[in-house]
Amino acid sequence: MEMTGRLTGDAQVSEVKGDKKVVNFNIAINDSYKNRDGERVELVTYVDCAYWINAGVAEYLKKGLLVEMYGRVGARAWIDKEGNARGVVTFNASNIKFLGGAAAKPAGDQEKKTEKQAAGKSSSDDDDLPF
Repeated sequence: MEMTGRLTGDAQVSEVKGDKKVVNFNIAINDSYKNRDGERVELVTYVDCAYWINAGVAEYLKKGLLVEMYGRVGARAWIDKEGNARGVVTFNASNIKFLGGAAAKPAGDQEKKTEKQAAGKSSSDDDDLPF
């Protein structure tokens, strides 16, 4: 399964069962449609993601980065402190491709961005992100 979205925060690395590490992060998937009245309705779906293959990738998974991932959907269930059954659907990525955002740009692009900002021009729409 393929999924594309923008990171809502920096990735976190957790140690599991001693020597295994998992990279956890969340993405926002933006979608829109026109309702019966012809008005555009914006939808945002938030997805919890996990990547088990290489914890080193976490240093590149920064807030705002657009990623395309391949993997499978999973689920977790537990009982919370109040005794309520809880659950969450997760996406277990097996391949992550960086598509864009400030974290994915080479240093040369950052220099150009700084020059444009100094001239009062915006080089990106990232400032308009809701997260």
